[in-house]
Amino acid sequence: MSESLIPKLGVVTDIRKDTPDVKTFRVVSPEGTKVFEHTPGQCAMISIPGVGEAMFSITSSPTNTEFMEFSVKKCGSLTEWLHQMEVGQQLTVRGPYGNGFPVDTTFKGQDLLFIAGGIGLAPLRSVINYVRDNRNDYGHVDIVYGARGMDDLVDYEEIIDEWCNDCGIDVHLTIDSEQEGWDGHVGFVPNYVKELNFDVNKTVIICGPPIMIKFTLAGLQELGFNKTQVYTTMELKMKCGIGKCGRCNIGNKYVCNDGPVFRCDELDELPNEY
Repeated sequence: MSESLIPKLGVVTDIRKDTPDVKTFRVVSPEGTKVFEHTPGQCAMISIPGVGEAMFSITSSPTNTEFMEFSVKKCGSLTEWLHQMEVGQQLTVRGPYGNGFPVDTTFKGQDLLFIAGGIGLAPLRSVINYVRDNRNDYGHVDIVYGARGMDDLVDYEEIIDEWCNDCGIDVHLTIDSEQEGWDGHVGFVPNYVKELNFDVNKTVIICGPPIMIKFTLAGLQELGFNKTQVYTTMELKMKCGIGKCGRCNIGNKYVCNDGPVFRCDELDELPNEY
């Protein structure tokens, strides 16, 4: 039996409230070590016995050797339970599942453009921090991130205190509409990407609501980007994680086995189900 199928006990050691409906949970083994290793972009199944289980992105970088983190948006019965948890309580974790982003191959030596909307930053945080921890392997990094309002920006303190102060990294934040106390850019992410008018010699990593991805991808193509330069993740389609339940089947692909990371031109070969 594959090791990734066996649930492992995890202890919640820290809970951070990122937004009104998103919390980030820090998890270790009962021995106080990392539960298992992963690559940026992979996911894990979190379960509360008797309540349910669901797939979540691992939002901490593999370069973090002490713990794993998961950013969870409250949107159902399991996430409701998770949001009621306290430090010291236990859950089970199994994984990792899926393929990760090609950080050690395709991305190496490239200028990178990360584009995220809302909770879509969570799956990209692992990749961004991996790149930050291996800074000499990559070129210039741009991060475009937007949400409905300033209170909905996930990992805001980390972005302002760390990412914005890193050499060779430019962060571009935006919110959907004017808000008191916000003096940054106002507007939707797809339009902001076009306004910024990036050089096309970049590899793009994008995650967010499907409608945001659709219009952002169209905007990137208007700027001259090719779909072969753009990567996204589709973990929302996964359920069992092992290609058995069929929920993530799209055409001849299983998102859990063949994804969740896909290059956007690969998605053109699949039926339009997402």
